[in-house]
Amino acid sequence: MDIEKVNSMDFGEFVDVFGNVVEKCPLIAAAVWSQRPFLDLEDLQKHFFAFIDALPQSGQEGILRCHPDLAGRDLQQGTLTAESQREHRGLTSLGADELLRLAELNAQYRARFGFPFILAARLSDRAAVPRELARRLLCPPAQELRTALGEVKKISGLRLADLLCANPAKL
Repeated sequence: MDIEKVNSMDFGEFVDVFGNVVEKCPLIAAAVWSQRPFLDLEDLQKHFFAFIDALPQSGQEGILRCHPDLAGRDLQQGTLTAESQREHRGLTSLGADELLRLAELNAQYRARFGFPFILAARLSDRAAVPRELARRLLCPPAQELRTALGEVKKISGLRLADLLCANPAKL
């Protein structure tokens, strides 16, 4: 899909196509639609990110809470969004001990920060996930909020690149 197609979409089509760029947050796509026309993928991405950045902390934390736990219940039950299913693909072959360890770390993380651990899984190997989760558990809350939002932006950038069939390495 090219940027001209994106710019020609009506509201409903735009929200249908881009509504899960930020996990389970179609409201962001609805707001971004009104910023048309977009110059290119980078400009479209800039508008998504600006919306996230402009939210108060409670709104940013709300976006984070829309994400599933990595290798968590949604993965085990098959209830991930289509985008998250593709992104968590490398975590589907974890053994029982690895899943238990991740579940424990995810619970500690959620208890400490109030939102799930978020990592752009497509950019990490599966062995790095528990190490990164354990490392980030030690971060101050304000720093971790910034880090988690940065991961949301990485995930969103990859999803936008997928939709526009662009090379995410160029972003």
